[in-house]
Amino acid sequence: MQHLDRRRFLSESAFLAAAAAAAPSLGSLSAEEKAVAEKPGSAQEKLRVAVIGVLGQGMSHVQGYAAKHNCVITTICDVDFGVIGPAMKYITKAQGRAPTYEQDIRKVVEDKNIDVISIATPNHWHALAAIWAMQNGKDVYVEKPVSHNVSEGRRMVEVARKEGKICQTGTQNRSAEGIRSAIEYIHSGKIGKVKLARGLCYKLRPSIGKVAGPQEPPSSMDYNLWCGPAPFEKPHRKKVHYDWHWVWATGNGDLGNQGIHEMDKARWGLKKDTLPKTVTSIGGRLGYADDGETPNTQIINFDYGDCELVFEVRGLPSDSPYPGKKSPKRGAKPGYFVGNVWYGSEGFVVCPSYSGGVAYSNDGEILEEFSGGGDHFGNFIKAVRSRKKEDLTADILEGHLSSAMCHLGNISHRVGTSEVLPKGKVFGSKGADDAVKSMVDHLGEHKVSTTDTKIVIGKKLTLDKNEKFVGDKEADALLTREYRTGFVVPAKA
Repeated sequence: MQHLDRRRFLSESAFLAAAAAAAPSLGSLSAEEKAVAEKPGSAQEKLRVAVIGVLGQGMSHVQGYAAKHNCVITTICDVDFGVIGPAMKYITKAQGRAPTYEQDIRKVVEDKNIDVISIATPNHWHALAAIWAMQNGKDVYVEKPVSHNVSEGRRMVEVARKEGKICQTGTQNRSAEGIRSAIEYIHSGKIGKVKLARGLCYKLRPSIGKVAGPQEPPSSMDYNLWCGPAPFEKPHRKKVHYDWHWVWATGNGDLGNQGIHEMDKARWGLKKDTLPKTVTSIGGRLGYADDGETPNTQIINFDYGDCELVFEVRGLPSDSPYPGKKSPKRGAKPGYFVGNVWYGSEGFVVCPSYSGGVAYSNDGEILEEFSGGGDHFGNFIKAVRSRKKEDLTADILEGHLSSAMCHLGNISHRVGTSEVLPKGKVFGSKGADDAVKSMVDHLGEHKVSTTDTKIVIGKKLTLDKNEKFVGDKEADALLTREYRTGFVVPAKA
């Protein structure tokens, strides 16, 4: 295993050498800070935070804790020391001292001087990192999707309950006042009985290109640790970072990337706290050929029996179906749309942003508007101090259910067959089949003909109450994965 010694670390980063020389380390608190930290549960308690994974979304974690909520980031951890400069610089400026850097997550979770661990690693590490942290006495904030597969999410819930730990999911829309008000409006019955929810993830995802063979990971990265629970295989893509989203071994496509936010809100609006009865997907990676494996075009129908959830992913350029709150039915404008719509018998609610939405009558009249943001990290810290999981806006159970639905859609896709899209009804559901018609038009705009281009028609899969598929061993096998020795997510808490 590759290890990072301090001499090599400092030689690789002039800034970090200067920061370490100019500022005392946060790895150990002062006597005064330790005295404050001995008052557990109070607002005065200084919570010591470690952020694991500081590239991309990890910087929002850094910004969410540094010099806020009476927290101190004592440690940052990333397998690639080549990406930690911005985080070190931000923390040093915000807190006046440089945090400790550690490359190996195993040392971080075992550190008794850390109270909270905040996880922004690639998806395949989320569950194991969170479980290790909770088993070592830490409270956890874990990015979405909370898991790489269905089984992992359920283990996380079980471990959190067994260990009595606070575990927040990174679906920050749950803390936005505008979204919360919109959901409360739906639940109040003011738009009548809701039988259809839509989640839309229209977000441009260009081709990631093709390479001739396996690529060498950066020399600054401990690639064995980066792989962790996933197979140890050299990357077969141009970019090691971020493009792991589009490879099954480490990512979950845009359904489990951006889409998890809209999936979570859609299920929340339907007031469902279980997985659906059935799931069916159609889609594919269309419009270009590259090293990505996950669909860039996908429709999934989740049937609950008394209502359904229809989810759409579009990675090719798309127009927004709801360009303005005053006229939701008029023509679209260029751009993309990530949001939700809930259709009731007496009206509908559109949430076209991360912090609000609008309720309409069936005639298009505005009934009520909702707006307002929130502090998801602040909500997490509040629950850490109160020790009440009920104070969380996105408890790990909510994260598991919504993440699992993304995984279910992908499983239907992965066990499906590649064929030309059949004419007529595909799903047998008006909401889902209307989405198919729209998808056909969308692909046609990009010169992808569904009459001669094959698309994956996923299996219609039925679930039982134990989060298993009924009579489908092939699909059941994808509810979990084979783990490498030393990086095994436990089958039981």
